[in-house]
Amino acid sequence: MRTIAILTALAVAACVQTISMPDASEGAGIYGVNCAQCHGVSGKGDGPWAAGLSPRPADLTQLSNGGKFRRGHVLSVIDGYDRTGLPGQDMPEFGLLLEGDTVPVDVGDGVLTPTPRPLAALMTYLESIQAN
Repeated sequence: MRTIAILTALAVAACVQTISMPDASEGAGIYGVNCAQCHGVSGKGDGPWAAGLSPRPADLTQLSNGGKFRRGHVLSVIDGYDRTGLPGQDMPEFGLLLEGDTVPVDVGDGVLTPTPRPLAALMTYLESIQAN
């Protein structure tokens, strides 16, 4: 009986996957495919398409406000939910970033919000390239 309980516990443990936040390197790949054409490889808004855009793409290395990276706001802009106060509406919405498994993200309010992994990975990358 004890052996069956141990085997059952091991089987359950094997089925449970640890959900972890993606790291910046995962987000870098997503950035390269979806953002670098406009925002540039370094994120400074100097990508190959930037010259033809009005307004120019934002410098993504300057998203921290007073040294604080506002995760909720950044996620809202990327997914197209909130573009309030942004000049122009040329930035595309990235529907593919909203698909797939979710990870728990603390957007600054202490509540873990289920967020699509690709979107969380891109946010983590952008947080990692902040100049201040």
